Amino acid sequence: MKIKVNGQDYKITAKPWRTLLDVLRNDLGLTGTKEGCGTGSCGSCTILIEGQAVNACLILIGEVKGKTITTIEGLSREGKLHPLQQAFMEEGAVQCGFCTPGLILTAKALLDSNPKPSESQIRQAIAGNLCRCTGYDKIVRAIMKAAQAIDQGRV
Repeated sequence: MKIKVNGQDYKITAKPWRTLLDVLRNDLGLTGTKEGCGTGSCGSCTILIEGQAVNACLILIGEVKGKTITTIEGLSREGKLHPLQQAFMEEGAVQCGFCTPGLILTAKALLDSNPKPSESQIRQAIAGNLCRCTGYDKIVRAIMKAAQAIDQGRV
């Protein structure tokens, strides 16, 4: 089976009942995607499939045949952080970092569909992502800051 992850084509030989999360981490070595709960409740494993934020722990590998997948490793370009990654660092929205990849990819899906979200819309979008370290205010500020940077062409 073929999948495209972070712009690179992969031929995967895996049992169809394996999760996308397991294949990403163990077969492709993309360990930025984290397993928190394994039940789709925490958002730590959030990735993008065709631009939509999904929990990789709930997706079977057979479901993504021919689809485009983006993980946290696919956001930076030519050594330059994506504005969301940069804003998370600048705003102190990263502490232990375990939830950060999922939050950033959730935020990317939001900003791709709504480039100027309100604080309320941001909070609603990240409601499925749990963070135990930072509190959500810093995360919301980082997403708002990234939205402004993207809007002003500072990418």
